[in-house]
Amino acid sequence: MTPTTRPIHHPAGHPLRRDLPSTAAVLADARDFAAMRRYRTFPFHDHRGYLRQLEGLLRTLAAEGVHTTLCLFDPTAYAHYCTDHGLDPDDPGSRSRYTAAVARTGATLAYDGTPLDRLLPLLTEEAARRASWDRATALLARAGRCTACGHDLAHAAFTRATTALHHLLTALGDGTHHLVCTLPDTTGPLRAYLLATTGPDGTPPRLPESETLAFCTVLAAALARPAPGALVCRTTPTRGATPATVRGWRLRDAWPTPLSAAEIFDAYCTDPETDEPIPPEHHVDYAPGLPLPPPPGPHCHP
Repeated sequence: MTPTTRPIHHPAGHPLRRDLPSTAAVLADARDFAAMRRYRTFPFHDHRGYLRQLEGLLRTLAAEGVHTTLCLFDPTAYAHYCTDHGLDPDDPGSRSRYTAAVARTGATLAYDGTPLDRLLPLLTEEAARRASWDRATALLARAGRCTACGHDLAHAAFTRATTALHHLLTALGDGTHHLVCTLPDTTGPLRAYLLATTGPDGTPPRLPESETLAFCTVLAAALARPAPGALVCRTTPTRGATPATVRGWRLRDAWPTPLSAAEIFDAYCTDPETDEPIPPEHHVDYAPGLPLPPPPGPHCHP
């Protein structure tokens, strides 16, 4: 929304033009946009028009060789930021400072020419992933120590999470696996996603570091808490026309417990809001979760 640098004010031939990166915090949601309209210095009146102008600016910067990073602008967080730092929220300079702060600590995406209507869902998803990661980290920090032996329960849970992921990918074998870990919480469910592909020769998948760390952190938080979480995997074969397979595990007693085929079918084919049945997907098999080796170490819940 507000670039932290203003390269468009430099002449096109300025030698430093391409060396000054730009950051834009975007109001992706119409409600967030409406919230910003209460500020006199906010110059936009229509969300769609605002997005069109932003996209035009991004294209101009890209054409001039300027690297631009996108992040999300949260009006509520912005108001808190201004209060904490003694800033006037109705000042463009305050918006620029907030944008720079969010780019340092929040979810970001590099603008690569992809249309905003395709980039914004990815940015929103990345922000949700980071938020779940942060909340899971906070939950683990409160896990404490085992009352019997004094062992750090967060460390034990993270060890179990990484071990469970290794066993799970080994058991699933050949295919592309889309893993989803969900943990209920009073402030809303925590979710983490991981995409991994195992070759037909059993070669271990190369996992992206940040996504794997976030996934294992949420999984560890689920294993460290008495409230049951869930782990679901959708596997697509790497060859042939075999249908996709969906399997599930219940996260209880600090380890994944396989769900039956009927349980995973019911979970996928029931509307979570109305409890009404919904048709199953075509070309999808609902299979029981695979059993995993016993967990390492004695620690479950405190």
